[in-house]
Formats: sequence, C-alpha cells, structure tokens
Amino acid sequence: MATKRKAKRETSTQPKADYLFETSWEVCNKVGGINTVLKSKAAITVQRYPKYVLIGPYFERNASMELETREPPQHIRKAMDAVAAKGIKCHYGTWQIKGEPAALLIDFQEYVKRKDDLKGELWEGYKIDSLGAGWEYEEPIVFSAAVADVLIEIEKQLPGKRIVAQFHEWMAGAGLLFLKRAGSGIRTVFTTHATMLGRAMCGAGANLYEQLDTLNPTKEAYRYQVQAKHLTEVACANECDAFTTVSEITGMEAEKLLGKKPDVLVLNGLDISRFPTFEETSIKHITCREKLREFLTYYFFPHYVFPLEHNLMLFVTGRYEFKNKGIDLTIQALGKLNEMMQQDKNDIRTVSVFFWIPMGQHGVRVELLENKNYYHHIKNYLQYNSDNILKKVLYDFLGQGSVERDTLFTKEFLKDMQKDLLQFRRHGNPPLTTHHLVDESTNELLQSLLRTGLDNKPDNKVKVIVMPVYLDGNDGLINLSYYDAIAGTHLGLFPSYYEPWGYTPLETAAMGVASLTTDLAGFGRFIEPHLEEPNPGIRVLHRHKRKWKDIVQEFSQLLYDFTRLSHAERVQNKIVAKHLTQLCDWEKFIEFYVQAHNKALE
Repeated sequence: MATKRKAKRETSTQPKADYLFETSWEVCNKVGGINTVLKSKAAITVQRYPKYVLIGPYFERNASMELETREPPQHIRKAMDAVAAKGIKCHYGTWQIKGEPAALLIDFQEYVKRKDDLKGELWEGYKIDSLGAGWEYEEPIVFSAAVADVLIEIEKQLPGKRIVAQFHEWMAGAGLLFLKRAGSGIRTVFTTHATMLGRAMCGAGANLYEQLDTLNPTKEAYRYQVQAKHLTEVACANECDAFTTVSEITGMEAEKLLGKKPDVLVLNGLDISRFPTFEETSIKHITCREKLREFLTYYFFPHYVFPLEHNLMLFVTGRYEFKNKGIDLTIQALGKLNEMMQQDKNDIRTVSVFFWIPMGQHGVRVELLENKNYYHHIKNYLQYNSDNILKKVLYDFLGQGSVERDTLFTKEFLKDMQKDLLQFRRHGNPPLTTHHLVDESTNELLQSLLRTGLDNKPDNKVKVIVMPVYLDGNDGLINLSYYDAIAGTHLGLFPSYYEPWGYTPLETAAMGVASLTTDLAGFGRFIEPHLEEPNPGIRVLHRHKRKWKDIVQEFSQLLYDFTRLSHAERVQNKIVAKHLTQLCDWEKFIEFYVQAHNKALE
C-alpha cells in the first residue's frame, strides 16, 4: 500500500507555491458546509504544503475550544507585531482537527470604526454598492480588510517567495480586493461555493436555471436586495488570479451571474479514511436499525401495527429550504409512491420516511414520551419474566412439555400485560411530527404532507415522521448521532433544486447506505457518469430543464423500484454506494486545489 501511494504522489501535480494561506469566515467557526470542506481536507493539504496557514476570524468562545495556541514562526510573529500597532490582534496556533494545521485567527474589532471608509474603498475601486448594507455585510468586510493587512506584512517578511492566498466566498473574498488595491504581489485564488444571487433567487422560489441565459444579474441582485454581496462576488471573481467553483453546475451559474468562467473546478471531497469500513457499516446498520425500529414501535403501534421486518426506512435531512432542498418534490413523489404501493392489496411492505430537518418547535409531544415509557415498561416486564418463558420453550423443544399460551404465561403475567397494553393503546392516527412545530397551521412541510394524503392513516403504505431537531445523540427519542441514524436506514433522499455540491448523499454513501441526488447538484453531475445498472448504489434524479410532472413521475418510479428490490439487491447497492465514495477522496480531489494555486502563480 505504501509503495502504491508513493507512486501516486510522484505522478501528482507538484505545488509551486512556497507558502499557502487559506482564508475563510469558517476557520474555527462552524457556520455551514465550508467548515466541513476545510476540516476534511486539512490533513492532505498539510502534506502537500508544509508552509500552510489557515486564516479566520477570532471569536473567543470558538477559539478556546478549537485553537491550541503556539509560538508562531518568525515571519508571522513580525507581521503580528506590525499589525498590532494598527489595532489588529492575532492569535496563532494549531486547529485541533486531523492534520493539526496552523491557524491564524484575527481579532478585527478595532477595525470596525473603519467600516464606512472600507466600503468607500470598494466603491471607488470596484463600484461595489454597499451604501444600504448592514452589519451582516460590514462585519466580514472589516475582517477581510484586516486579513489583507496581515498578509501584506507577512509578504514583507518573505521577499522573493512565491505566496498564494486562497479566499472562500465573498465573506473573505474582499481581502483579495484590498490586496490588489495595495499593490501586493501575493497571488490570489477566489472560490465561490454558491453565488449569492443564485441562492437568493432559488430561496425565493424563482426558477433559476430556466432564466439563466436571459436574466440581467445586476438588475436581479437589486431586486432581491443582495447587490452588495453580489457585486463583491463579481469583483472577486474577475480580479483574482485564479477563479474556482466547487462543481460543474455552479460553474455554469457563475459564468452567467458573475461574468467569469471558472479556471478550475475544486470539487468537494471527504476524508474517506475517517468513515467506517463496509464490514463496520454492516454491523452498525443492524444495531442502529433496531433502535429506529424500536422508535417506530412506540410511535405507531399504540395506534396500529405493521410488520417492521418488511418496512424500509428512508430519510431526508438538511436545512429547512422547502424548494432548494427538494422537500416539495419529495413529498409529491412519496404521495405517488403511496398510491402505487396501495394498489397491490396483498403486498405487506411499507415505507417509513424520517424528515430530520431542524426547524422551530415548542418541545416534544407529551403523548409520545408517554408511549415511550409504556413501551419500555412492557419490554422490561417481559425481560424480567424471560428466563421462565425461555425454560418453558426449551422444555417444549426437548419434548418435556407442551407450550401453549395458557402454559407459557402465568395468569398474573397475562393480566399485568393486558393492563399495560390497554394503557399503551391510543385512538386516532399517529402524529406527523415528534414535536409541536411553531405555526403548525402554516408550516409548509406539514401542510404539504396533509394535502398529499400522507397523514399516517392505517391504510397508508408510506409512513412519515417529521423530527425537527439536530441529531446529536441526545434528542430524547431515538438518541442516535447523525451518522448512526443514517447507518440504520436503507435510502437517503436528496433531490435538491439548488445544491452547488451536496455533501449529504456522499456522506450517506460513505456510511454504506444507498442515496439519491439530482443533476442539479454538483455531486450528482460528477457521480452520474460512474454509475452502472442494475445496482447503481447512488441514484441521480434528472431535474435540469424538465417538466414538474415528469420529474415527479421519475422520482416516484425510482422509489417504487427500490421497494421492489430483494435483500440481496439492497446489499449490493450498499456495497456499490460505499465503493463510489473512493472517487471523492481528498487524496484525489486535492489535485484540483494544487492546480488552482499553480495557475494563480502563472
């Protein structure tokens, strides 16, 4: 194995930069997906760039947990001393993640008083209209200006060295604009993970891809009131030495909205070595599946029962973006799947769909907690009497007795059990949500489920459970972490409309679970050429420039076909899904970053 890796490294792109600085608002500051990108590729980046430093904002609470302070090297120490005179206080150390990369966190609070002057500079240099922009825009701009000043001082300490600085998103990207205005020789790379205008339009319900060839980006930016951020992105994309985006679909978007075609696509990978092996995921699937089945037992069985051994568990997870994440489409397809499965009266199969989507809620339903307590009371009472029951069954097999209901259980046991079961029973249908949602009467997800007929009636083949909390292992119900919960399921659904990359189907596959993505997601467009029937492992739903009814039809048919798979076929899909994730290992994808850095130096 070591020999193969060495051979691979010898044929890989060689970094030309002597020093690499990577700047993001999410260094030691988890806000969104960029934090995952930085963390997961840190170890391999350190291997490729010995002189590598991440730069982020200093927030005391985050720094105390994530940064281990250390004495900086001389060139950074001198730069820190120089900017201290300007009121910038820097904190240097190692980010406590795999690879332990060097990190420089910048306390920019003293620069806040300069915010209007900084906005003025961006107007004078790049015609960025931020007159009406508030603190949400101003805070990252002030941070970016402080980063630029720190880098300029570092550059002074490294004469003749080839320095590359990479900036993620507009929140850090303004730093490269300030570097350019100062005449710095540092070569810059700008990476947009999603355009502000594209996200704003899709979030408001616009059909971005249908309008992409004809819309006026500046006009639309003002219409959606994101002009300051949009114009900053435009300037960063056009002023950097190398422009990058994270996927083909985002590259198409950037070319139209930002006026610049990406020089390199820096695809988002995972550190696959951190995920369990297929053998480990198989064991985890069994143990976690049983926990999910136990939850389904006390969620549904007080109302009615169905055979859990013939129940497939699907899940949806992510931010509550009803259209962007394809939640609207998922519900429509599940409604049609329910109808398709109901047509076969003799089919005992059912589907349970978990919506693990955090949203506003007022706490868990009391009746659900009561169900859970009754269930565990019944289970514990049965376990307490299990030795005597087991002996009677054993004697029956050995021919020493005849086991029937009256001889297997004592009258006292049956009486107590009947009493407990009466308390366990409930009238009506199981609820759609585990918690009381804020504004349930207007909640788009909940109302859409009801309109589609997914209301958990006994004759519904598709059961739904909306669980609006983060899966941290301490939710009080299933008590499984995010990855463990995924491991217990059979299929993850991620039919996004707007998804620049899409980590969730990749993470799901890495946990040995089949998943579904779309051709409007960066990951979906990347992985589709590698899929083979009849067991693709990862399914790609085609949404690009197609009619809604056709998309719903394809989606529901994909789901129906999945429910028809045998156990052996589902296992084969899991194997293929897990294998496909090797294509997205940072060992391979780091090459794109090196190419971008080298291009910036050309």
